[in-house]
Amino acid sequence: MGERLDRNKLNAVNFYRTAYMGDPKKAVELYVGDRYIQHNPLVSDGKQGFIEYFEKMHQDYPDKTIEFLRTIAEDNMVALHTRQMWPEGEEYATMDFFRFDATGKIIEHWDSIQEVPKQSAHTNTMF
Repeated sequence: MGERLDRNKLNAVNFYRTAYMGDPKKAVELYVGDRYIQHNPLVSDGKQGFIEYFEKMHQDYPDKTIEFLRTIAEDNMVALHTRQMWPEGEEYATMDFFRFDATGKIIEHWDSIQEVPKQSAHTNTMF
């Protein structure tokens, strides 16, 4: 079971990094199963919707960066906690959740994205 969880964690990170850094078509080819269910309301359902969204994102914001902070796996799910830095100082904390099929391919995705505020009511960070 540990090998499967490690494989899924690695596939989730590689999928997200590949798409985020500008090659969503390759990410889908390598890491997505027969069907891809999308829950982000800004991204069309399915593989092509994902590809189109991330191609436009890379075209509009080629200098964005991402840091993977935490990767958690349980059963057929992987959760990623990332820090995204965008041009002009925008910074986001993101949580992505991926469901995998038995072969280690991603078949479903949920996410939550929050801009890091300039001020906070405490000294804890979002990371």
